Amino acid sequence: MKVDGVPTRTIWLEPDGWAVRIIDQTRFPHRFETVRLETVEDAARAIRDMQVRGAPLIGATAAYGMCLAAYADPAEPWLTDCHELLLSTRPTAVNLRWALGEMMLTLRRHSLRDRTTAAYARAAALCDEDVEINRAIGRNGLALIAEIAAAKADGAPVNILTHCNAGWLATVDWGTATAPIYMAHDAGLNVHVWVDETRPRNQGAALTAWELGRHGVPHTVIPDNTGGHLMQHGLVDMVIVGTDRTTASGDVCNKIGTYLKALAAQDNGVPFYVALPSPTIDFTIADGLAEIPIEQRAPEEVTRITGRTASGRIETVTIVPEGSPAANYAFDVTPARLVTGLITERGVIRASREAIEETFGAARREAGA
Repeated sequence: MKVDGVPTRTIWLEPDGWAVRIIDQTRFPHRFETVRLETVEDAARAIRDMQVRGAPLIGATAAYGMCLAAYADPAEPWLTDCHELLLSTRPTAVNLRWALGEMMLTLRRHSLRDRTTAAYARAAALCDEDVEINRAIGRNGLALIAEIAAAKADGAPVNILTHCNAGWLATVDWGTATAPIYMAHDAGLNVHVWVDETRPRNQGAALTAWELGRHGVPHTVIPDNTGGHLMQHGLVDMVIVGTDRTTASGDVCNKIGTYLKALAAQDNGVPFYVALPSPTIDFTIADGLAEIPIEQRAPEEVTRITGRTASGRIETVTIVPEGSPAANYAFDVTPARLVTGLITERGVIRASREAIEETFGAARREAGA
């Protein structure tokens, strides 16, 4: 995608050929800053502190983290220790485990002399694959938006509600849930996006709104609790969200609050779609509620908030009474029965074990998963 007209990805290799640079997403929406990663510890910190976030980008950053590890020392047991360090940073997004598995397979297939070169090549390939997966998701989701647009009278906008940030900032490029939106906008369709603020970290207000605005897509930021009201009054045509992990049976784990949107959508007859890159499918589990680990983050993310004052200063303030405890569950699980369809790189499919196995099972078996 473009930032002020300049094509930009969320992660890239520095000109020196070994260090990595990322967009620091903790600075949005008030600053656009990048950070240079030089060690595996830098990569782990970037993931843990959410300088990078979103399942696909977490995986890409972990892949380059293993490159930085191999650059420092391509031998065992160092690489195993680095693998465990990166794996421990975020427990919910399955792309992290998947990408690290791909990198360890690559490293162990090569001699010590060739490991570092092979690692960088594989990490770059994983990033390029992510871009193409998201581009295909965009094309498949575009058809859904176009169908709704064709039924609209007088070119009225297709109103799409999304939650959290499943945009290009959550991936290497294009995004998952936003890829169909960008393609629809670029194709001249009249689209408007309801952007959930997504407390407590405000990824919708800070990230999705920022990138949609930079691309010129009409949008409106709303409090998290507004979506159901909009659906009741016919102001939402479809919901598209992302996913951090999807079970083999189609249960979807996404940012906290997604489940409530799915319930409201079902009650109001609004189609609820999940943009699903195949690396986020966890074929090892079937019951999302029982088996997906839900990350619990620091209570300060709930009790404090950062913004820009009227004088232009960026400050963090406390918004709850002193001494009040806070719980901070980062994700929830939406059962497959509430999902209208999964928008994948191979088409729009049902959220069911049978459809997922039919679409992706063969590739999984070929890969030895």
